[in-house]
Amino acid sequence: MIDWNTCPSVEFSPELVSGAWAFRGTRIPIVALFENLEDGVTINEFVELFPGVELIHARSVLEHAAKSAMAAH
Repeated sequence: MIDWNTCPSVEFSPELVSGAWAFRGTRIPIVALFENLEDGVTINEFVELFPGVELIHARSVLEHAAKSAMAAH
């Protein structure tokens, strides 16, 4: 399981997005990034589709997930 508490690009608020982790300062859940990537959307297309999410933040989320996955092994 990924500990999102240490990723500066995301935030958790029970009042927002049904308590899902979201990109900081937005109502866009980070799961939307992974779902879109699975559907073939590029990271550049994602930030165009979701105003408020900057490329640097989307990359930060992916890097955090990758580091977490590597640490789990």
